[in-house]
Amino acid sequence: MLVDGADLGTGVRAGFTSRQGGVSAAPYDTLNLGLAVGDDPALVTRNRAVLDDWAGAPVAYATQVHGTGVVVLAEPSDDVGEADALVSISPDVAVAVLVADCVPVLLADASAGVVAAVHAGRRGLAAGVLQAAVSAMVGVGADVGRIRAAAGPAIGGRSYEVPAELREEVAAVVPETFATTSWGTPALDLPAGVDAVLRRLGVRDVLVSDRDTYTDGDLFSFRRSSRTGRFAGVVRPPT
Repeated sequence: MLVDGADLGTGVRAGFTSRQGGVSAAPYDTLNLGLAVGDDPALVTRNRAVLDDWAGAPVAYATQVHGTGVVVLAEPSDDVGEADALVSISPDVAVAVLVADCVPVLLADASAGVVAAVHAGRRGLAAGVLQAAVSAMVGVGADVGRIRAAAGPAIGGRSYEVPAELREEVAAVVPETFATTSWGTPALDLPAGVDAVLRRLGVRDVLVSDRDTYTDGDLFSFRRSSRTGRFAGVVRPPT
């Protein structure tokens, strides 16, 4: 089920799912965790139970809107509302973000027992969702110098073609996103942007996956097939 487990500190449970290990039928096969993509909700619920079991706690999800909203959770919730970053301060609740090309970012200060899952797409990255998430973590006791970060599989700069004007617009805010596709057209490198923003915030321990959702058939990709599922980055504080 896991693409990558992420070492974010002693006792922190963190990782990224793949397409494998669930019950959904094509084109959502098989571990689709998204309820808003056209899949059978009963099957998605069964898939989410798989992730609950792996995380060791109920997993909370938000309605993601490509913004900078953050919700802090101290207990499980089935009604988080709109947000693009979730912070957990209790081992009784894991938090997750759903993606199919955007960057799933997991953050943890194991000593403080504070973790976060962040949905860093083009709009959110440029708007400051990572800054908002780190600020929220610090607000409930985390120390930036202790935070570890893992950026999971996402569409790579070699694949994420965008109009030249859009590349300029995003790169004006996060210069490291400026990229060119493998076929020579304007592109954005979101993982590079995530890494740069986190390091500017003072997060020194950052691991960035090099898996490209667009070219990796073991991962969902909206760019590759608009009718598809969602995989997750999930994290739970130490018990």
